[in-house]
Amino acid sequence: MEFKGLRQALTQESPLQIVGTINAYSALLAKRAGFRAIYLSGAGVANASFGLPDLGMTNLTDVTEDVYRITGACDLPLLVDIDTGWGSAFNIERAIKTLIKAGAAGVHIEDQVQAKRCGHRPKKELTSQEDMCDRIKAAMDAKYDKNFVVMARTDALAIEGLEKAIERVQAYVAAGAEMIFFEGATDISQYKRLTEVCKVPVLANITEFGVTPLFTKDELKQAGIQLILYPLSAFRAMSAAAVTVYEAIRTEGTQKTVIPMMQTRNELYDVLHYHDYEQKLDELFAKGKGK
Repeated sequence: MEFKGLRQALTQESPLQIVGTINAYSALLAKRAGFRAIYLSGAGVANASFGLPDLGMTNLTDVTEDVYRITGACDLPLLVDIDTGWGSAFNIERAIKTLIKAGAAGVHIEDQVQAKRCGHRPKKELTSQEDMCDRIKAAMDAKYDKNFVVMARTDALAIEGLEKAIERVQAYVAAGAEMIFFEGATDISQYKRLTEVCKVPVLANITEFGVTPLFTKDELKQAGIQLILYPLSAFRAMSAAAVTVYEAIRTEGTQKTVIPMMQTRNELYDVLHYHDYEQKLDELFAKGKGK
């Protein structure tokens, strides 16, 4: 089933589970697993595509290239991390228009300063509430597709506390934010407190090895969360598997012991519909010979 956007997917599943896909093939695997929405994180682009840490060193062009690859292969709605928007209101406007054209279903923009840090690391700094509202307004003014979603992310909880974070969220919604990304929760009650007063859907970021416990879908649903993000779960598993395979080949001189970990050639071909492409080639060549 094709979903035109995040809102449509949310009508089919609530809470909506959104999984990180670092590339087109990952997106295809996520779709086969039954997910209704996917995600491209700034960390995913930086780590996987460029071998860089998540410190705001990638740009709109870098992210858009990965977006085009994913949306070209998979029709699930794709939520995209645009960090702080990469600059002024004009930069944000350009980012929104570019990513809509690239097929993204929505973006989230955050309230850290331009020299941002990972949301689960210390020493984060916030921009002013007014500046963040201006970022949101710039994004909303730029969007020309009604199905496209502008989500505001706040990192304020760890810096200013829950009540100040909620004040920011309410201001962001008033500025036009259509969904909220509430980063860094440490207790389920914090989500519940926010969702009781927030007028738009709230996303919980359930990332591993961070400050947020790995709350279950049922726990988050009871707390009023409508979207759940697993940004890099598969990437972390892929990377750990790759380390094991590389070490086996290097130390044992063969990959035989790690074959059970691998996706088979036939499984790969099945995901990619390889045999359909071959059949098409055979038909084209047959027509050519018949002339």
